[in-house]
Amino acid sequence: MVIGAGIVALATSWLLQGRGHRVRLIAPDAHGPDPQDCGNGSAAALGVLMAQVFQRSRGRAWHLRQASLSLWTQWRQQLSGRGWPIPFQAGLLLLPHDIGDTKRLRQLLEERQALGLPLSWWEPSRLQELGLSLVETETNAGGLHSAQDGQLDPLAAMDAFRRDGLRQGLELLSERVVGLERQPAGWRVQGCSGAQAITADWVVLAAGLASEGLLAPLGHQRPLQPVLGQCLELATSAPIRWPCPVVWQGLNLVPRPGGGLWLGATLEPGDQADPELLGPMRQLAGRVLGCDWLRDAAVIRRWQGLRARPLGRPAPLLEHLEPGLLLLSGHYRNGVLLAPASAQWAVEQIEGSLTCR
Repeated sequence: MVIGAGIVALATSWLLQGRGHRVRLIAPDAHGPDPQDCGNGSAAALGVLMAQVFQRSRGRAWHLRQASLSLWTQWRQQLSGRGWPIPFQAGLLLLPHDIGDTKRLRQLLEERQALGLPLSWWEPSRLQELGLSLVETETNAGGLHSAQDGQLDPLAAMDAFRRDGLRQGLELLSERVVGLERQPAGWRVQGCSGAQAITADWVVLAAGLASEGLLAPLGHQRPLQPVLGQCLELATSAPIRWPCPVVWQGLNLVPRPGGGLWLGATLEPGDQADPELLGPMRQLAGRVLGCDWLRDAAVIRRWQGLRARPLGRPAPLLEHLEPGLLLLSGHYRNGVLLAPASAQWAVEQIEGSLTCR
């Protein structure tokens, strides 16, 4: 039983089902996110994959990112071959916002090139050709380009996992889980409808913020902080010349293949959106990046979602809490990027335990 319907839950369900396990996924939005519901953080993600430009070059977080980036390449090919293509934009351009940030990105470039990774420095002249001028910063030194990072469409990825999983026998249950109960062998999962509880050999808890409340009665304290992400879809009067998504001062600018732009960032703690916060960031980005059209672009759509940030523990939470109970939560800003590695970790825990038996 996989509890949750975000991209981590769907990727885990799809991978387990494809390896011959019988899998049920249970969540209120099991059949797809409600556009008006901000509870599913994956529905408000922009799908920017920052793996090779991650600030550290070793440790758990670095290895999870590299594993996920490789798996995404394999999985996209596999799903596309089955009729479920996931749109992907290769490449990622990071622009510095001050002199100190330029030094950091230059050092990161040297470290990654020493590892043989395809990162390069784009000079100011090249940025100007693309319509990016950095006119109001302390430095105009160019930007760091990562060829193998990029951006994929989160909703398309979730839909591909769901549809291909159903084709292989995945069961979807649209219900909110209200309790977990240990059994001599396995678990009982109780839904809010009051119907008979469902038994499962394994429970994979990938329910984001809801995970904390389900674990507390079992004696597992995993405090999670809600962090709200907001996104805009903007209309553009002319085609964008950037060949890939741009990241500047925590703001993600993602050109859309058919025209337009996605703009968003993880902005604020809590669960109530302040619609005024993205406006000033859009104005600032348009002024600093030399994109006057960005400040006046019409808003086609606005959406938001809540992400779970662990308190007192590093993100994400990948834990084998007790026999038959796995926790995959607290991915914060990196749920889309880390979904494959998280799913692979869950499979290893389950199949490793079965082998030991």
